[in-house]
Amino acid sequence: MKRCAAAIFAASLLLTLLVPGRALAATTFSSTIANTANGNCVTVPGGATTAALQLTQATCAQSFTLTPVAGSSDTYTIATPANTNCVDVYGVSTADNAQIIQWPCNGQNNQRFQLRPVGTNTFNLAAVHSGKCIVPAGDSSAANAGLVQLPCTTAASRVWRLAGFPTGGGTTKTFTNPLKVQGPDPWLTYYNGFYYLATTTWNNKITMRKSATLGGLASATDQTIFTLTRPNGAGTMWAPEFHLLTGPSGTRWYFYYVAGQEPYNLGTQRIHVLESSGTDPMGPYTFKADLLDPTANNTWELDPSILQLNGKLYLLGTFYNGSQPNFIRELSNPWTAAGTRHLLSNPTYSWETVGGAVNEGAEVLQRNGKTFIVFSASHCSTPDYKLGILTYNGGDPLNASSWVKSSTPVFQRNNAAAVYGPGHNGFFKSPDGTEDWIVYHATNNPGGNCDLNRSTRAQKFTWNADGTPNFGSPVGLGVTLTAPSGE
Repeated sequence: MKRCAAAIFAASLLLTLLVPGRALAATTFSSTIANTANGNCVTVPGGATTAALQLTQATCAQSFTLTPVAGSSDTYTIATPANTNCVDVYGVSTADNAQIIQWPCNGQNNQRFQLRPVGTNTFNLAAVHSGKCIVPAGDSSAANAGLVQLPCTTAASRVWRLAGFPTGGGTTKTFTNPLKVQGPDPWLTYYNGFYYLATTTWNNKITMRKSATLGGLASATDQTIFTLTRPNGAGTMWAPEFHLLTGPSGTRWYFYYVAGQEPYNLGTQRIHVLESSGTDPMGPYTFKADLLDPTANNTWELDPSILQLNGKLYLLGTFYNGSQPNFIRELSNPWTAAGTRHLLSNPTYSWETVGGAVNEGAEVLQRNGKTFIVFSASHCSTPDYKLGILTYNGGDPLNASSWVKSSTPVFQRNNAAAVYGPGHNGFFKSPDGTEDWIVYHATNNPGGNCDLNRSTRAQKFTWNADGTPNFGSPVGLGVTLTAPSGE
């Protein structure tokens, strides 16, 4: 009998360990709840506490608290971010398309959800009273789509990733920089369970690498996702970025890059854009358009990025007019200009003019209703390449007067850590949406670099009491850093 009991126990333990995404014991945890089809997260619109408000899917920024129901190993109540309500099926309905709302917590079965594992940290969220699952209405991929209950399936639109789900072990994940040894002008995004990284190649290949962990990017393989041909690229691909945007083609990834119209003729560098066929960041992609200025295409334009503000879409970049300022241009859709470029910021401070008067690499950072543009200043060949910041103060974003530049840099060389020329950055969120991270390139050459020998690096940053970002100082290569929350 003892051997039989031992065998049963062993089999039970093995079964528990083999179930994807299951912890050894149910515990309370907090997590974003991300749709595996589109990367949007369960969201309380505006963070409101209004009872009966329908939940939606939107950009991942809110964390929910899941508390196990007593006596259960897989059933939870889900508290909304303000901890004043619980996720609820409206009216205890068992009907298809009943709304998913927030309601004061009451412990009823329409506020209890079974986590049915589908893969690693991915689940159906099935309401106990109906057996039906939380789904975006119509299986929509659109941001702000309302959430309803529908029959559970393993279709990606009905499966949710809980990045903060406790999988046991208790080991703190770490990583060290660099993420890519030859990785200038990095753009990094976390989407649907993976980090994606693209950097300048200085040839006619656009490449991307992916990894389930940030540190894993260092050993990931670069995969060619597109080969450029004249006149849209000829051996000088720079400054790639990819953004998930909704336009006339639906929700797609738009891959922006700079490339010359002739090999290594840098005066012909222009901005171009690819479009994905679906929502996989690695494509496949097709060439969409040359994003040329409709009235001032007389100089090169570099460093494309995207600003979404006040319901409009804008392209950011840099050009040459004797010095090198940042520009802003309105777009009518992700690949079409709606007008000519406007001056955004000029290099005027002494720290912006080391080796050349340069403002470039403008990147958007938005939080709590504030919009910032973080840009690179001085020439990239110097160790004094660094980051400055603009703050939006309202009004027309096309007017330079709508932006206020800080008089001091916000991220610069750290001689003690042998970090020189930190710049050309981007931003991304941790897998659980609770942390903000900066990705940038730098060199350990005290003389500076402006070539492929700049490495991709990342580190977490925080926020000041006045709502502005605090990037701290760049850390040195090989320093052990805690991995992003939710890995």
